[in-house]
Amino acid sequence: MHQPARWGLGAAGTGVAMIAGLELASLDEMNPIRRTISEHGLGPDGWIFGLGVGLLAAGSVAIAVSLARKRLAGIFGTVALMGWSVGLFLTAWFEKHDWSVGPSMSGSIHRAGSFIAFLCLPLAVVIIARPWRHGKRSRATLVAFGLGICSVLWVVGIGTVMMIGSQNGMPWYRVMPLGLVERGLAVTEVAALLALGVWAAARQLGTAEQSGELVAQRGGEVVGRQAEPGF
Repeated sequence: MHQPARWGLGAAGTGVAMIAGLELASLDEMNPIRRTISEHGLGPDGWIFGLGVGLLAAGSVAIAVSLARKRLAGIFGTVALMGWSVGLFLTAWFEKHDWSVGPSMSGSIHRAGSFIAFLCLPLAVVIIARPWRHGKRSRATLVAFGLGICSVLWVVGIGTVMMIGSQNGMPWYRVMPLGLVERGLAVTEVAALLALGVWAAARQLGTAEQSGELVAQRGGEVVGRQAEPGF
């Protein structure tokens, strides 16, 4: 198992567990259908939410490094996956708007980070895990690709509903059950990320490079034998 991928899965899994714990602990206080996940950051346990999202972002970086080192992600896939990680770091560091006191610069950066993250992850997964790019298919890549397509559909559906709502004069956050939709998108995208991590952890590092080195070594041995004096 490749070390960065293993660290990435561990960090991401820990971050997800922390956020899931906050969700379960606040079921009596927060309506998950209307309230967004980021509202955990406004309460007394906001540091737990920030730490959980930060761990998810750090784990995503480690998974991206592992995929890049194995030449499985490509330039665009790596950039998109890093974009997801940067968006998560912004979301973790800057609190969302506390509408009881009005909008803020921190809330605007938080919202921008959320948009960046939610848009970049589906793009990264589809680019990296597309079946026709890899000669040998694995269950993890097929699962990741399927979840990536589902994430794209989530994003397209959300954008379509927001466009329809704006044409009818409705605020974008009231045209759908925002909390439920955000949680559905988040679960799908995190599952896709973890599938990429499992794939990265299962693949051996430098398979193509090792094969090339082995061919070169054998070719050198053949040339060396031909150069030896005959008897």
